[in-house]
Amino acid sequence: MRTYRWRRLKATGWLVSAAFGVVASVQWHARMKEVERRAEEAERTRDEVARRRAVEERLRIARELHDSLTHSISVIKVQAGVATHLARKNGDEPSSALLAIQEASTDAARELRSTLEVLRREDDGGGNGLDRVPALVERARSSGLPTHLTVRGEVRPLPPDVDQAAYRVVQEALTNASRHAAGATATVEITYAHGSLTVRVDDDGTGPRHAPVPGFGLIGMRERVTALGGRLTARPGETRGFSVLAELPAAAS
Repeated sequence: MRTYRWRRLKATGWLVSAAFGVVASVQWHARMKEVERRAEEAERTRDEVARRRAVEERLRIARELHDSLTHSISVIKVQAGVATHLARKNGDEPSSALLAIQEASTDAARELRSTLEVLRREDDGGGNGLDRVPALVERARSSGLPTHLTVRGEVRPLPPDVDQAAYRVVQEALTNASRHAAGATATVEITYAHGSLTVRVDDDGTGPRHAPVPGFGLIGMRERVTALGGRLTARPGETRGFSVLAELPAAAS
C-alpha cells in the first residue's frame, strides 16, 4: 500500500514538473517574441527617424539650391533672350556663343527644376538619361567643341539610376573638354553589352601629360559610378588629349 502511494506521489510530481516546464517554456517563448517585437519596433523607429532626417536635409538642400541658383539662371536666360531678340531686330544674326548661352541657360533651368523635384520626392527617380545625349552633343558642337557620337550594341531600357549616371558622365566629360581642351575634337562612344554599359568620352586636346587634380566634377562622376558597382577611369590619352571611361552594370530594366 505504501509503495502504491509512493508511486502515485512520484507520478504526480512528474506531472507537476512537466506542467511547470510547459508553462515556463510558453512564458519563455512569449518573452522572446516580445523581445523580438520590441527590437523590430526599435529598429523601425530608428529607420523612420533616419528617413525623416534625410527628407528634411533634402528639403533644406532644395531650398538652398532654389534660393541661390534659380534667380541667377533666370537672369542669364532672360538677358540672353533679350540680346538675341535685339540682334535679330537689328537685322543681325546672333553669334553662336550667344545662342549657346541661351540654350545652356534654358537647359540649366530645366535641370535645376528636375533636381529640385527629385530632392522634394522621397524616391530618386527622374532626371536625364541617355536619350538626351544627342541634344548634349549638339550643344557641345554649338559651343565650339566638334563632337561625334557613336552608339554600339542594341539600345535597350536601363535602370533609371544607371541611365542618369551615364548621362552625367557624358555631360561632365564634355564640359571639361570644352573648358580645358580648346580647339579639340571630342568623341562619345556608348556601348550596350550583355549586362553592362560602357561610356567613353575622348578628346584630342593638348593638355598636361599628368593626371589632373580631381575636381568636384570628376569626384562626382566617380561617386555616381562606384555607387552603382561600376568603375570609372579618367586619365590623359596615350599621346594627347584626355579620356574618360565608365563601366556600369546594366541589366535590362
